[in-house]
Amino acid sequence: MGRSSGTGSGTSLASRRSIRYYEQQGLLEAERTSKGWREYDERAVHRVLNVRELLGAGLTAEDIRVVAPCLDMKTEEFLACDSSPDGVLAMYEQRLSVVEAKAAELQRHRAELVERIARLRADAADTDGFAELLRSGA
Repeated sequence: MGRSSGTGSGTSLASRRSIRYYEQQGLLEAERTSKGWREYDERAVHRVLNVRELLGAGLTAEDIRVVAPCLDMKTEEFLACDSSPDGVLAMYEQRLSVVEAKAAELQRHRAELVERIARLRADAADTDGFAELLRSGA
């Protein structure tokens, strides 16, 4: 692929905004041409793919920095990368605990909503029954 110039040109892996965010977070670096254009090499493609995948899995930019030495690898190699395995494992476990806590909170919200809907439906049924009773003149 060689080098790509511009803001993610040569690939539609990420929006310009995403590319800028990755750069601001220290997850992606570009070289500059004499005219100031950004240049990305093929490793940047792998880096963007891996960063997107990790963000999609719920990791933060700070979390991703833990695996930064592996980000330039192709996906298959990246998944097997064991750079700082204790740190990586700890980061994944910590992020999983955050996700599990959020899932538990969402489950509590869901249960509350189900209960409120059931109550409202029961109240509506009681009101309908009362209205029917009044109409029948009983």
